Amino acid sequence: MKHLLSSTLMTRFGPAAAITTPASTSSPRALRDLPGPRAWPWVGNSLQVDRHRVHQQLEAWSRRYGPLMRVDLAGMEMMVVSDHAVIAAALKARPDQFRRPSRMQAIVREMGIADGVFLAEGAHWLQQRRMVMGSFAPNQIRHYFPALRQVTSRLQARWQRAADQQAPIDLQADLMRFTVDAVSGLAFGVEVDTLSSDGDVIQQHLDRIFPALWQRLNALVPYWRWVRLPRDRALSHSVRAVNEAIGVFMRDARVRLQDPARRLAPPNLLEAMLVAADEPGSGMRDADVAGNVFTMLLAGEDTTATSLSWMIYLLSRHPVAWQRARDEVDRVLGPLATWQVDDLARLDWLEACIHETMRLKPVGPVNVLEAVQDTELAGVHLPAGAAVMLLMRQDGVRESMFPHAQDFRPERWLGDGAGLAPDHARRVAMPFGAGPRICPGRYLAMLEIKLAAAMLLKSFDVISVDTPDGREACEHLDLTMVPEGVTMRLRLRA
Repeated sequence: MKHLLSSTLMTRFGPAAAITTPASTSSPRALRDLPGPRAWPWVGNSLQVDRHRVHQQLEAWSRRYGPLMRVDLAGMEMMVVSDHAVIAAALKARPDQFRRPSRMQAIVREMGIADGVFLAEGAHWLQQRRMVMGSFAPNQIRHYFPALRQVTSRLQARWQRAADQQAPIDLQADLMRFTVDAVSGLAFGVEVDTLSSDGDVIQQHLDRIFPALWQRLNALVPYWRWVRLPRDRALSHSVRAVNEAIGVFMRDARVRLQDPARRLAPPNLLEAMLVAADEPGSGMRDADVAGNVFTMLLAGEDTTATSLSWMIYLLSRHPVAWQRARDEVDRVLGPLATWQVDDLARLDWLEACIHETMRLKPVGPVNVLEAVQDTELAGVHLPAGAAVMLLMRQDGVRESMFPHAQDFRPERWLGDGAGLAPDHARRVAMPFGAGPRICPGRYLAMLEIKLAAAMLLKSFDVISVDTPDGREACEHLDLTMVPEGVTMRLRLRA
């Protein structure tokens, strides 16, 4: 064994769920020694799960077999962890001991998408990480806030048209348009107005990519290397369209950067990356820049929009919480054109609703890592290349962690004695991950969610938020976990 994770962290599950230390004298278990569902010959457990509900099946197995178990999915035997302390330790051990799956990186490249900060590893990741973190720093977001407010006003106008026509709103699709428009201006210095159009916009191409990636990650056979189905041709068309749009972004940015003053203080992520790539010995290529642009579009669109969708859905089912959020917005905020970042920071109840939503409905309920070298996690020996699947929600909805864990109770995040202290609760839920690779866009995501939700509460009455069958919203997993088919009907507030 080349390395042992150096932590003495213990959890309520006892030694089996502890991070093993170099001083440990007990022999580590092998992955095959862990309990788990019986695997079928050749296909393992792959045919026992629906890839769009696999998180729910894994959570059910975890309740049966415990916080550490073994499964075999898509021809890959992996360790599955549901204990938050072990999860945090594994996330903090990146990038030296764990990385994102090399299989994911290979498939993304095969799709025609260059590596960005999401998939880059090692020194290459460090170069990109410093640059991306700086671009998403709070001060940079504050500078961009007037443009974010303008994007929010376009969403308001779109929903007003729907209210006037008494038309249902595809909640997830509209919020994806909002987040694409928001991140495009900040990251690329380009106004991509998808909210004013129903045509063939960039958002519709982006929407194909996460489902296709999830499907290929879970495929038993990489059929697309030999046979291209209609969905594969549509994917290629969408990736090509997005890459062409990114090429235009980059060309336009280079024209703007002919201004020496702009090169000294690039105002957006794309221009900052281009300036950095031009530095001697930077190690950055145009392909790296393009990969980060693609990453920002994908990650900035899907994850934030999905959290917003789930929060609106949950608030619509909890009228007392909804009314409290509306009262707070009415008390704190004036007309949309006057909103400032500091005003939104005073929306304590709305922020608690966001955290509670992400606890119950995390955008990424599963996260997969790969061991970089032989290592030991929670007393289990993992050879280099072994996969570890992290169940991010399990402890967040456990009664021993959160009183009334299945209930939507935002007050538990206000530190008023209704639950865990907020800092402790965040360490359990980890909606943005943990460790060196924590989500760099978390501040922007929280601000976007507050903006859209506050606009909705301030401007509209919600007539209904509906699901296709009238039951609880289904959790549909396509790399991110979206509420399936949710629609909303609005009317203007008097």
